[in-house]
Amino acid sequence: MQHHWKRIFISFIICLLTLSTWLINPSEARAVNNPELLPDEVTPVVDLANYLPQQQQEALVKDIENFESETGWKLRVLTQYDRSPGRAVINFWGLDDKSILLVADGRGGNLLAFSIGDAVYELLPRTFWIEMQARFGNMYFIRDNGENKAISQALDTVKSCLVQGGCAVVPGLPREQWILTLVTSIVGGLVFGFAGIPRKPGQVFAWQWALIMSPLWFILFIAFGIGPVVTRTSEWLPLVRNIGGFGLGALVAFLTPYFNQPTPSKTL
Repeated sequence: MQHHWKRIFISFIICLLTLSTWLINPSEARAVNNPELLPDEVTPVVDLANYLPQQQQEALVKDIENFESETGWKLRVLTQYDRSPGRAVINFWGLDDKSILLVADGRGGNLLAFSIGDAVYELLPRTFWIEMQARFGNMYFIRDNGENKAISQALDTVKSCLVQGGCAVVPGLPREQWILTLVTSIVGGLVFGFAGIPRKPGQVFAWQWALIMSPLWFILFIAFGIGPVVTRTSEWLPLVRNIGGFGLGALVAFLTPYFNQPTPSKTL
């Protein structure tokens, strides 16, 4: 009997919690939809946050319209701050599978966000858009260049990649990214050099250990040091510097034991 009342009590508590949840949130969450924020005339650029100077906005509108008439790809720009038109932009612009909507919103940690049509992903994968946000939408780029430059450079990059038939990564090698590739190249060289230090009498280079450690130094040097360079730029200077960094790191690591050998003491 006691077990029966216990089950009834637990069922009552569950029902009470369910009812309280319904009372606290009686209506379903609805997506933002504020068409009144959009202009009466259709334009490819809606600058609610006033990020774009008037002349730049006019030039951007012409450029986007010309690009759409020549290629069929539909680029749209929305800047917002306090309020957002939300889903109203879908009908306003007639967004479809060949549409790319750039949303610039200064309220978050990253200025840029993208809404991409399905057909676009065949040429520009999801990793491309993540890198676009990281490169042009971060706070340091905005601080040094401004919101308008971030928007224009992101659009120029997208147009360039669409014209050439797609991009796996964002073209161009920023200085910060190149420094990171140089560091990984040097670290890869250090690993290679330490692995090759002779461990037997008469041995010049420990190739066996270098091969054993090859997954580590190969990933550091080739995947993280060389790969990002050759896929983003055709310039040879960053590539030569990274190869030199790998060689210098390997040489320093390989010669370290010779520098650390104790100097023979002179006896009188």
